[in-house]
Amino acid sequence: MTQHLYILTGASRGMGLGLARRLLQPGHTLVCMARHTQPELAAGTPAGAVLEQWTVDLSQPAPAAQQLHAWLAAQPAGRYASATLINNAGVIPRIAPLSACTSAPDMADLANALRVGLEAPMLLTAAFLGATEAWGGPGHEVARKVLNISSGLGRRAMASQAGYCAAKAGMDHFTRCLALDEAAKPHGAKVCSLAPGVIDTDMQVQLRGASPADFPDVQNFAALKTGGMLTSPAAAADRVLAWLARADFGSNPVADVRDA
Repeated sequence: MTQHLYILTGASRGMGLGLARRLLQPGHTLVCMARHTQPELAAGTPAGAVLEQWTVDLSQPAPAAQQLHAWLAAQPAGRYASATLINNAGVIPRIAPLSACTSAPDMADLANALRVGLEAPMLLTAAFLGATEAWGGPGHEVARKVLNISSGLGRRAMASQAGYCAAKAGMDHFTRCLALDEAAKPHGAKVCSLAPGVIDTDMQVQLRGASPADFPDVQNFAALKTGGMLTSPAAAADRVLAWLARADFGSNPVADVRDA
């Protein structure tokens, strides 16, 4: 049976786990890349689905990208009808003005956020596209997509979150560049950097719990929770996968699930 391949980072919790649950279905091969494996996924793998869970540290992305490239290069010809990379993993550094992040732990935290949120998606995308470019042949091309999970904070500045905002803005712009690269190829990949809306995740808990002295927007995030304006991880996953399945996926390389 010809499978559809999905590679997903940050699959062990939050929306990433929601995406993994939806993608783990007959006819799909799902490769999850995260700091921790998720026993629930292994226990719930249906017949006809293939699951691999790789324990990787995306703050050191080069080995993870090399592992992905080697694995893809070893796949049998003709096994997959489509291949999709979903760069979902992301972390927020200390919630504070950049000028306050001067200690060695704070600097390491900031570097970690940039590596996970920007460097890892770029290196994994390079590995994915490089290894799959020759898949298929004339009339049998493998449909390839790259979906980068961005954020509204890549498009709207926020005090005390320079690291996270910069990583997501970088993700948006590297996706624009990537779209130009792929559009110049006869069978280039379709790519999109997609903001998934405001989701009820651990990241929101961190933002709501920040000190008002460090984070001027803390009350706005608290109001999102009390006002019932946060999307559940499962519902957010559904919206993201619906966007991925659109016939016009990639026509706009930077998008938002709330767009028409």
